[in-house]
Amino acid sequence: MKIRIRGNSVRLRLTKTEVNDLCQKGAFTEKIVFPNNTLTYTIKAKESIENMDASYTDNCITIYIPKKDCKEWPTNTIIGFKHILNIDSVNSLSILVEKDFVCMDETVEDQSDNYPNPKAN
Repeated sequence: MKIRIRGNSVRLRLTKTEVNDLCQKGAFTEKIVFPNNTLTYTIKAKESIENMDASYTDNCITIYIPKKDCKEWPTNTIIGFKHILNIDSVNSLSILVEKDFVCMDETVEDQSDNYPNPKAN
């Protein structure tokens, strides 16, 4: 799972296996180990929500996705889900969760578990 954080936005990109794990097991977690601490980021399917939600506690970013959105996601053509989470009267957090496609340009990363790029045809 890839994470991109910029300003008040967070984007997660998941491979086929990660989408399947999220939808079958209810969660998927990755960690970034630094010399003095570890940052964990998790995506969890949650039953009681209508829109995506997020939290940051104890060096862990957690993105919650409605469980109903996971039901057919591994096999359907939906690329991802987006939600603007209002934090207060001034701040909001943009959340984007997407399937990770094979890149069209030259890259050295392993993309064998990525979704086929629809623009490759």
